[in-house]
Amino acid sequence: MLSNPAQKYRAFAPVKLTDRTWPDAQITRPPVWCSVDLRDGNQALIEPMNVERKLRMFKTLVDIGFKEIEIGFPSASQIEFDFARKLIEDNLIPDDVTVQVLTQAREHLVRRTFEALKGARRAIVHLYNATAPVMRKVVLGMSEDEIVELAASNARLFQQIAAEHPETEWVFEYSPEMYSDTELAFSKRVVDAVTDVWQPTPEKKCIINLPTTVEHCTPNIFADMIEWSHRHLKRRDSIILSVHPHNDRGTGTATAELALMAGADRLEGCLFGNGERTGNLDIVNVALNMYSQGVHPQLDFSNIDEIKRTVEYCNQLPVHPRHPYVGELVYTSFSGSHQDAIKKAFAAYREGDIWDMPYLPIDPKDVGRSYEAVIRVNSQSGKGGISYLLESEYKVTLPRKLQIEFSQVVQRHMDSEGAEFTAKDIWEIFHNEYRLGESAPVYQLGGDGAATTIEAKIARHGQVAVVAGKGSGPIDAFISALSVATGKDVRVLDYAEHAIGAGADASAMAYVEVEVDGQRAWGAGENPNIVSASIAAILSGLERAGVDFGALAGRRDAAATAAV
Repeated sequence: MLSNPAQKYRAFAPVKLTDRTWPDAQITRPPVWCSVDLRDGNQALIEPMNVERKLRMFKTLVDIGFKEIEIGFPSASQIEFDFARKLIEDNLIPDDVTVQVLTQAREHLVRRTFEALKGARRAIVHLYNATAPVMRKVVLGMSEDEIVELAASNARLFQQIAAEHPETEWVFEYSPEMYSDTELAFSKRVVDAVTDVWQPTPEKKCIINLPTTVEHCTPNIFADMIEWSHRHLKRRDSIILSVHPHNDRGTGTATAELALMAGADRLEGCLFGNGERTGNLDIVNVALNMYSQGVHPQLDFSNIDEIKRTVEYCNQLPVHPRHPYVGELVYTSFSGSHQDAIKKAFAAYREGDIWDMPYLPIDPKDVGRSYEAVIRVNSQSGKGGISYLLESEYKVTLPRKLQIEFSQVVQRHMDSEGAEFTAKDIWEIFHNEYRLGESAPVYQLGGDGAATTIEAKIARHGQVAVVAGKGSGPIDAFISALSVATGKDVRVLDYAEHAIGAGADASAMAYVEVEVDGQRAWGAGENPNIVSASIAAILSGLERAGVDFGALAGRRDAAATAAV
């Protein structure tokens, strides 16, 4: 990093809107929502959605309650074009839902875009061209007049083609791309030129979309930009003022909320903030922020876990466990003091009371979740939640690397059964996976002080093998015995242990990571004696690494015994 970043980067200039009104505004009603998951979000995927995933996402967006859904960029690829045709020809678009498509300001792309919408009942066609100085000078090599004419001429083309298809109710949308980096006076000039062509009315409005294509300024400056545009654009009463925030500075949600306070009517974004670079606006975040302030967003997130599963499947990207409102850990407190405060507040809470709960901004039940997440996990739970359950309910504290391994084991069970697992379920999986029910090994230790010897009887699956070895301690001696008996290179890579309980009822849990001819696996053992627990853990790990103790049945290795 530069010692003086000002040599390379410049601060974003403020608008100096001295009579701004947005700081005192409140959001009292939801905006017009437009999901761009199927276009902007889809373009940002490592592997773009196929038609099956697109259909699943579209149905989910409809079920949530979106009335405007951007379905693609039909001129970009055949699959985008075909998806639009499928929705229209198979009559998959509900009557109260308007689909939206995007096109660059290029005639052949505009014509292809309208062709994709042939027969649609109602559609938004979204035109954009770049307006920022860097795009004008470096990328496009166009003057301000040429940029204005580019936008206006394509606006006229929109009108011409739309007139040829009166069977569709057309809604026009225009974006001065990189509005957030464009001089306000010039962005007004371009937008006014477009509305001069379209001549929107209060009865038939157009959409003017002002994107933070790249976040360069703080949210308060963008709010000033929106309030300035809200005041100065021609035909404001005939415009639906939309914003399309990105999240390069990590402030997309704040940018959207302040933009609404500054006069915006409409928000474009994605579920959980998917999109190019750091993503688009997270519509779920903004919607549930409103909900937590007593404003219904008119979107239904009653089953937010199912929505998350769909989004993760369609996008093939995970949702972060700390993601607001939906992350697997956001309604779970690991701190004992937090848990105590929440439990006491729940005990005092009565149905119908105003929600005033420590550490929980909304009632998890409103989105299909529960504070029982502290002691239960579902198919989205990670190693933190699983290990916490074992620790809180069974006093079992897994090493971090074992947490990672065991969470994958649990995930396989959950994928198979598709149900929420209780702490008891998790314990049973752990118990079975790590062979805690196997009989304790019988062994005899010896030695002369310089070395430890061991002779151990291994009983597994109704068969018995006897092994013997020598080492610097009981564990080293047992590993040596197993290496000789199996003919494999057996090593211990990591070890941890702790007590369970106290006094006469105390027991020991041991955890061992073993490597057998390069194959790594964790084992676990429980026994009142720590050495016995450790030996059981080693056997558990070797079985999980693929060692067949049946092949050793009835065997006493003569060389090893002689060595002892």
